[in-house]
Amino acid sequence: MNEQIYTNYRLQLPDQETIGTLIVRDGKIAEIQPGIVNIGQDGQREYLMPGLIELHTDNLEKCMSPRPAVKWPLAAAVSYHDRDLITSGITTVCDAIAIGDIKPNSVRVKRFGEMIEAIFEGQKTGRLLTDHRLHLRCEISFEDIFTAAEKYANNPFLSLMSLMDHTPGQRQFVSVEKYKEYYMGKYGISETEMNKFIAHRQETQQQYAPKNRQALVELAKQNGISLASHDDATISHVQEALENGAVLAEFPTTLEAAKEAHNSGLQVLMGAPNLVLGGSHSGNVSAMELVEQNLVDVISSDYVPRSLLQSIFIISHKIGKPLYEAMKLVTINPAKTINLSHDRGSLEVGKRADLITVHDDGIVPHLTSAIVNGRRVA
Repeated sequence: MNEQIYTNYRLQLPDQETIGTLIVRDGKIAEIQPGIVNIGQDGQREYLMPGLIELHTDNLEKCMSPRPAVKWPLAAAVSYHDRDLITSGITTVCDAIAIGDIKPNSVRVKRFGEMIEAIFEGQKTGRLLTDHRLHLRCEISFEDIFTAAEKYANNPFLSLMSLMDHTPGQRQFVSVEKYKEYYMGKYGISETEMNKFIAHRQETQQQYAPKNRQALVELAKQNGISLASHDDATISHVQEALENGAVLAEFPTTLEAAKEAHNSGLQVLMGAPNLVLGGSHSGNVSAMELVEQNLVDVISSDYVPRSLLQSIFIISHKIGKPLYEAMKLVTINPAKTINLSHDRGSLEVGKRADLITVHDDGIVPHLTSAIVNGRRVA
């Protein structure tokens, strides 16, 4: 029997914080008791909490292409990405892999299959420390999206599928002028070229999006895949998500949409970078505003893995929410969304010993250890 004892920690239990002792046997939480014992690892009153669960991060893209035109070897990029996650306290991740893009020849379009296979290979061979799952980000105006998604529908790694529409005039970019401003700056193209591109994108959306949405919704239903909407901006967007059978509303862009989603029973996901920065970098609704109104159910690190841990301490410090409550946004709530709450997401006897220990100096919390299945890995 393999046993580890963690004592004198501030245990973040589902309904309270207590100074106590947690015992792990054979990779599972075996005992949780108040008080301090004379054996085991002395935590010196640091925090001990469940490993973080991430539903939407495209950090792999950054590792794969750290600079424009750079193509890093994929096996190494996946390994770098995995280490970014585990040293951020993320012990379970849904890697958000985009299928389709606003640019027909982008890295996302050309290499999504290679990216997925590299993750699968790393997971199967035991090179990865975090438990990796798959989140397919489906751009519904992309002509071949259904064929691409269908390939992975029966894969046991697939935990989440989101429906995206980044067409100018839609959702995140209701304002076509804002769309032009953003992408002209991002890609350095002229206004004339941008206008042609917008016209083409709108035509493509009308041609493919409706039938692709319907086909992907049916695919999710038939295979029991959790479905998410993306960038809901209006009540009608949320109603469409509900009709589609979505369980998650990712990054609603307005207060109106967030309220409708939350009140209708959807899990509302917002970005940790939004919380760390004090607002949305693209002018959308503030995540903290939604948190203060209890409209947020899940937080995602999005493009900065280390922001996930920091975000819950920001919430706790700023609005006085106990840490054991704030952490639910990054532990048990996302676990429920992808049907893993029976196994992880809280400090409870019988669950996987996916644990992190954290020191908070009042400025930026930092990870002091990460334990996966009872084994310390960072």
